[in-house]
Amino acid sequence: MKLKRGIFHFKTPICVSGFAAVAGQKESKGPLKDDVDVFLKGRFFGEKSFEKAESKMQQIAVIKAMQKANLTADEIDAIFAGDLLNQCIGTNYGLRELEIPFVGLYGACSTMAESILVASTFIETGLVKKTISVTSSHFCAAERQFRFPLEYGGQRKRTAQWTATAAGAVLLESGNKKKIYVKSGCLGKIIDFGVKDISNMGAAMAPAASDTIIRFLEETKTTCNDYDLILTGDLGRVGSDLLYELLDQKGVNIRAKHKDCGLLIYDRNDKDINSGGSGAGCSALVFCANILKQLEEGILKKVLFVATGALMSKRSNQQGESIPAVAHLIYLKGEEKWN
Repeated sequence: MKLKRGIFHFKTPICVSGFAAVAGQKESKGPLKDDVDVFLKGRFFGEKSFEKAESKMQQIAVIKAMQKANLTADEIDAIFAGDLLNQCIGTNYGLRELEIPFVGLYGACSTMAESILVASTFIETGLVKKTISVTSSHFCAAERQFRFPLEYGGQRKRTAQWTATAAGAVLLESGNKKKIYVKSGCLGKIIDFGVKDISNMGAAMAPAASDTIIRFLEETKTTCNDYDLILTGDLGRVGSDLLYELLDQKGVNIRAKHKDCGLLIYDRNDKDINSGGSGAGCSALVFCANILKQLEEGILKKVLFVATGALMSKRSNQQGESIPAVAHLIYLKGEEKWN
C-alpha cells in the first residue's frame, strides 16, 4: 500500500463479493426502483419508532449482502458501519444480533465511502479477509434530530434536500476471483467555506468534493477522461453546480463524466425533494443498487465514488457555527482479474 497525503493505492486484490440495497416507500417510486433489493412499506417498517425502523433496514441490507455472497455472519471478520443518528444508534441496535466484530464510523453522508476505505485498509494489512461496509439514513429520524419534528410542518427551502430512507451494504474480501476491485482511495480533508445555512448542505459540501477530486487527479496524474464515471454523493442541484464552478477555477471540467447520487435517487419532477436527495443512505443506495451492478455487468469499467458529508449537528448550528464538510473517494475498477 502506498500512502501520500491521504491517498492509498492498494497492492492486495480487494474485491466486492456481495452488495445489497434496502429502501423505503418514497424511494420505491424513484428511478432506481428496479435495482433495489428490498423495499419496506410505510415509515415504521413494523417497528415502534423511526430509529428502530432504520436499524431494521440496515440489518436487512447486511443480511441480504451476505446471502448474495453465500456467506454467514460467522465468516465475516469485521463490520464497518455508521449512520446519522446520535452515537450511531441505528447501526448499534441494528447490528448487535449479528455478533460480528464491529468498528463504528461517522462521516455523515460520506460514511459509505469512508467505511469502504477503512475496510479496504484492514484487508490490505492482512488483519482481516472478509468485511462488510454498511450505512443508512431515515428521513423521519434525521428530520427530528437535525431540524424539526415532522408535526412542525415547516416549509422547506428550494436549496434543501430530502434525506433518503435507505441502507446499503458492501461485502469486501481479499482475493482475485471477482469482477469489481477497490484499487485506490483518497481521504478527504475537513473543508469549511463558512456556509451556515442548514438547508443548503450542497453549498457546504461542494468545496470538500472539489478538494478531494483535485488531489486525487493530481497524485495519480489522471484526468476526468480516464474514468467512465465520477459519482458524487450527495450534492444535489445546488452543490453540483457549485462543484463545477470550483473545478473550473482549477481547469478541470467534469460535467461529461459526473453524476450525483442526490440527483439520481428521486424523480427530479418531485417537488418535495427540492435540490435533490441527501443522507448517508442516499449515496449508499445509489452505489449499492445501481453503480456496483453496472460495474459487475461491465457497463462501467472505472468509477470514482466521492461521497460527501456535512459535519454539523443541530446544536452547532443553533450556536451559529458554520458547516464543515468532508469528501472521501474510492476508485473501483471492473475487471475479470486483478492487475
